[in-house]
Amino acid sequence: MKEKTMVMIPGPTPVVRSIQEQMGREIQAFGDPRFVKDYKGVIDDLGQLFGCDGKTFVVAGTGTLAMEMALSNVTKRGDDVLIVSNGFFGDRFTDICAHKGLKADVLQAEWGQVVSPAEIEAKLSEKRYAAMTVTHVDTATGAAADIAAIGEVMKKFPDTIYIVDGVAATAGEYENLAEMNIDLLFTASQKAFGVCPGLLLLWANQKTLARRATLGVIPEYYCDFDKWAPIMDDPSKYFATPAINLVWAMQESVRIIKEEGMKTRYQRHLKNARAMQKALEALGFTLLAAPECRAVTLSNLIYPQGVEDAKFRAVLLEEGVIVAGGLAAYAGKMFRLGHMGNIDINDEVAVLSAIERALNQCGHTVPYGKGVGVYLEEISK
Repeated sequence: MKEKTMVMIPGPTPVVRSIQEQMGREIQAFGDPRFVKDYKGVIDDLGQLFGCDGKTFVVAGTGTLAMEMALSNVTKRGDDVLIVSNGFFGDRFTDICAHKGLKADVLQAEWGQVVSPAEIEAKLSEKRYAAMTVTHVDTATGAAADIAAIGEVMKKFPDTIYIVDGVAATAGEYENLAEMNIDLLFTASQKAFGVCPGLLLLWANQKTLARRATLGVIPEYYCDFDKWAPIMDDPSKYFATPAINLVWAMQESVRIIKEEGMKTRYQRHLKNARAMQKALEALGFTLLAAPECRAVTLSNLIYPQGVEDAKFRAVLLEEGVIVAGGLAAYAGKMFRLGHMGNIDINDEVAVLSAIERALNQCGHTVPYGKGVGVYLEEISK
């Protein structure tokens, strides 16, 4: 195995040096005025970047905890919830609903496709749903929902809280609560933000906060908005210990994003993704996601005939790149390649070169430089 392994799974993603340095800073007390200022700055910047007129929550935890936090603060036992599932992680909401005593209806897309806004509108017309969840990008399929078009549909159903799971999308795909009529958005630090795992980020607009106010005391403790809102307003207060160095890492990530610009960052992801996808197709891979709904943050690649999954990924690891395997029915049939966050052209060229070497070692002969050449031609346009 190469001494340096490029982590190209759909998260955690590579962490650039300036963010790593923030992780390695000498610890401060969470009540230190310097840290309090930094924490508040991160919260406020994230709220502005994503168009949130309510509260932004930056809390130690995972994306799965954010899923539970989202539902816990807008629903009560017995409520109807619509789950729009475009793959494996959309289905996870079903399990959370079962644990919470919520009645879940599921709109399920075929893997590689997405549920259309028209299908969603038809389903929402059948009954009153307290909330609806949509996974923006499902890492099991590499398909991306049209959350802006869905937001237009949601204007017809003002009593339903529109929840977007942005874990594999936020800060890569373009998202904005105000522009897209999203009520609640959440993600995690280790995906397109390019920070190590350990922080959940959640944005709740005024409509969402008004719903929380109607629920009174909820069964959940750690993920209760009412416990965290005072800290987000004034981080000198205490509820639970913040992940101090992760907050600093997020501060640096936010600085990078602000410098690049949200829409410019999306355009970079889009151009890079389409170049990578075209290059990988040139090497004989087939993308699971249909062309009209392919994500910009990752690609899910079905192997050419004769390429064996375990051997390919083992050889690729020896060549210095680690990727993720397929899930469910696609386990052993494809691999998942992340291309999000703060990676650059040099990273992608190195990854494609390693994939070419691994394919040849696995008996699928491709000309060296073929994928790299296609990528460079596309990225230079």
